[in-house]
Amino acid sequence: MFGRKSANTGIPATGGSVLGSTTIAWEDQYKRENVMWKVPRLIRLNDNIVVREDEIAVFFRDGKVLTYFDQPNRYALSDFNAPLVGKLLKFFSGVVQQAEVYYIQKRFFDGKFGSTQPYEFLDPIFGVVNLRVYGEYRYRVANPENFINQFVGTFNAETSDDVDARLKDQMVLLTYNSIGKMKDKGMKVTDLATNLTNIEQVILSMSPDHFQQYGVEINKVPGLTISLPDEVQKAVDTRSQMSVLGVNYIQYQAGQAMVDAAQNPSGVAGLGAGLGVGLGAGAGVGYAMSGQMMQGMQQQQTRSCPKCGSIIPANSTFCPSCGASLQQQQQMIACAKCGEKMPAGTKFCPSCGTAVTQQPAAKQEIKCASCGFVLQSPAKFCPNCGKPM
Repeated sequence: MFGRKSANTGIPATGGSVLGSTTIAWEDQYKRENVMWKVPRLIRLNDNIVVREDEIAVFFRDGKVLTYFDQPNRYALSDFNAPLVGKLLKFFSGVVQQAEVYYIQKRFFDGKFGSTQPYEFLDPIFGVVNLRVYGEYRYRVANPENFINQFVGTFNAETSDDVDARLKDQMVLLTYNSIGKMKDKGMKVTDLATNLTNIEQVILSMSPDHFQQYGVEINKVPGLTISLPDEVQKAVDTRSQMSVLGVNYIQYQAGQAMVDAAQNPSGVAGLGAGLGVGLGAGAGVGYAMSGQMMQGMQQQQTRSCPKCGSIIPANSTFCPSCGASLQQQQQMIACAKCGEKMPAGTKFCPSCGTAVTQQPAAKQEIKCASCGFVLQSPAKFCPNCGKPM
């Protein structure tokens, strides 16, 4: 019995003899699972072959197909059916010769495939990436003569599992070729997920060149999956999230750190969790705080012009707004409210916005030119010697 299941099913594959003839029919209970079945005995002259609507009976001998019946009927291998079985009668003429009979199903079958060896994909960003492919395929026997000649005559296949193994290997090879064709057109590793449908179409368009020699037609390739290494998949996911959030890598990392803190009960986010903030809110807080952190970093790298108050890069030599030189040391004063240091002459504190009260100028020392007496306040005459000041 040619199939996945055992031939000893208790259901006979051959009928009784009528006038010395034997009727052959496919009555295996596992027929739905097998693409083909081998009649367990050699066919002889005067036998009857029953072919149903969904079957093809193929006669095989000496490594090649003699003929096949693909129309439903009962075929008597005798001169009574000479117009139908002429090739077999010619084969059986002279001496009693025998041949093998294989039944093939016409319907579509579903199979699965997966790669055992990785496909090396050269990506301009990630370098060489090892890909693995998985999927399903739907097929049927389109040319019974090629099918039997290849699988029985060339590959010496004995079970439907042997056929599936050969088809699976071809599907993996075809998928790799299709990915390579898409890569030549500019597809990158990050584009694989959005191009699965296009890859399936390429597979179907290239399948006749791969499967016609086996007499097989590939009808559909559903459920195609291309697996990336974990580290590459993580990098691709990170890049996609950054694109959706509109942030750069530093901002993304800062936000992720806050999310991790939100998941840690002993961290500062535990308070937020206790208040019902939850993970989703924690993520939002994380990204908001990451933005504040970046703003703070930018503030640390700037300063204000002591003349016009414009915010300028910390390493500037001249103010780009007013042109004032920034190389001279400026007298600094402290805000009376928050203590922020700022250049003398600033009208409002850049930190808290409080109006700055200008300090009175230091009193200039007044001495008498005649006697050297120090006066406490301006006067027209020296109170010590009476000389005019």
